[in-house]
Amino acid sequence: MAGNSFGELFRITTFGESHGEAVGVVIDGCPAGLSIDLEQVQRELDRRRPGQSHITTQRQEADQVEVLSGIFEGRTVGTPITLLVRNEDARSKDYSHIKDKFRPSHADFTYQEKYGLRDYRGGGRSSARETVARVAAGAIAKQYLATLGVSIQGYVSTVGEIDLAKPYTELDLALAETNIVRCPDPETAERMIAAIEDIRKAGDTLGGVVSCVITGTPVGLGEPVFDKLHADLAKAMMSINATKGFEYGSGFAGVRLKGSEHNDKFENQAGHIRTATNHSGGIQGGISNGMDIYFRVAFKPVATLMQAQETVDEHGDATTIQGRGRHDPCVVPRAVPIVEAMAALVLADHALRGRVARV
Repeated sequence: MAGNSFGELFRITTFGESHGEAVGVVIDGCPAGLSIDLEQVQRELDRRRPGQSHITTQRQEADQVEVLSGIFEGRTVGTPITLLVRNEDARSKDYSHIKDKFRPSHADFTYQEKYGLRDYRGGGRSSARETVARVAAGAIAKQYLATLGVSIQGYVSTVGEIDLAKPYTELDLALAETNIVRCPDPETAERMIAAIEDIRKAGDTLGGVVSCVITGTPVGLGEPVFDKLHADLAKAMMSINATKGFEYGSGFAGVRLKGSEHNDKFENQAGHIRTATNHSGGIQGGISNGMDIYFRVAFKPVATLMQAQETVDEHGDATTIQGRGRHDPCVVPRAVPIVEAMAALVLADHALRGRVARV
């Protein structure tokens, strides 16, 4: 199975399965001499971990990070960094009833057809449990980006039909971490939480949108043609489980504007060339222009339902299937740190490619 690595200079390879012994990541290319705060790495993992509130899956995992290599006396040494998180609360028996059945909208059928076998215990490698490794790596990337003055903040902007209509410039994004749904608008957050509670009781699920804002990005990140910064961000986001769409800047709404309305005119702002508006989302020609980078990622409703669904088994015979065990009724609250992590990995990689700065 190929496709387990991401990035060029700041490159990660993740490993492990949902119900295996552990999941982890090898980070190659992180500059030597970078001070690493392992408590910050753990905080990022805690934001992603299951069982953190009543609107998430109740699988109980401490997700305690272990450092196997690459960090000595609190600093990176330039060699591959290996981070490990052990699985402690896997309940494989919850999946025994689907051993020979294909779950609707899961990877069961495609894995079986491509590889001739599959790990039915929680989806194996296709499980969102793999994103633990991404968040751990992203926490290291964030610490590198902090030396360049770059910060990344994600938040939930949609749950089902409930939208946070305000632009990020009118929000206090720090409030995103003050509630369990990670929405920076308290009133909207309450409505989102209620919607998730109701859908859980019905045995159904909801989708949603995670918005993300990157500030402090220097001018010049990204490469023309195939390695455009927004193209790599799109690939990063679309590699996350359950994603269905990506847009940056004005996105699809921008098509409703005239060119005269959409163009971002340049101006001198205290000695720096900036744009008066930011429909470009901080990226022009595939290269960062120094303005805020902002984008949105759409996540589908969770495919595992606590309701009976029609499907077929491995022989093509009609059957029914119903979810068991512990599952998220809506993934977006826990997807926020994953989106941030993938954004950090992209920017760290491009910063090293562009030799923006040294630690």
